[in-house]
Amino acid sequence: MNYTALVNAITSYTENQFATADMNTFITQAEQRIYNSVQFPSLRKNVLGQTTAQDQYLDCPLDFLSVYSMAVYPVGGSYTYLLNKDVNFIREAYPFPETTGMPKCYALFGPAFADAKELVFILGPTPDTIYNVELHYFYYPESITTVVGGQTWLGDNFDTVLLYGALVEAYIFMKGETDMMQAYEGKYKEALALAKRLGDGLERQDAYRSGQYRQPVN
Repeated sequence: MNYTALVNAITSYTENQFATADMNTFITQAEQRIYNSVQFPSLRKNVLGQTTAQDQYLDCPLDFLSVYSMAVYPVGGSYTYLLNKDVNFIREAYPFPETTGMPKCYALFGPAFADAKELVFILGPTPDTIYNVELHYFYYPESITTVVGGQTWLGDNFDTVLLYGALVEAYIFMKGETDMMQAYEGKYKEALALAKRLGDGLERQDAYRSGQYRQPVN
């Protein structure tokens, strides 16, 4: 389901015409709820970067939300995955920023010094040289309301949860009747459960390791 089909479906279900800005709000709010309920692989992003020698801070990507993993490796060397710690742990374990070496742990430090909207990592110990960094992280993919062509992975592969999520938001906006609100919310939860089965279940296993799913027979 692309953007145009989604808008037409919402309009048809609610028998209401909405301003484009309001319609886009319904859809983006639904996307945010879904993306924070199911960890689809399409929400995982990879980026390569480098540390700076004698600098214990590392910039986060602009679309960063949370970390899956962080690894460092010297040129021609092997990967070393860093341990996620609190900032206070790193401050206590490495109290002197001048103490350098290959980083062993990291923490989400907070907003960047120059730009309060962006985040940075703090590394411990401070890198003694330039290391390559590979970061896997959670992010929001571009919304179906703005992406070129009006198509996204969610709209193409699990449009039911997107549709009913947007309908819930639209009916809240309409201050609709309680019974219809409950019906839309119920259909959304049903679709979300199926989406979680895919994103948090099937896509994290295979038949070789886990065996095929078996439905109990009564």
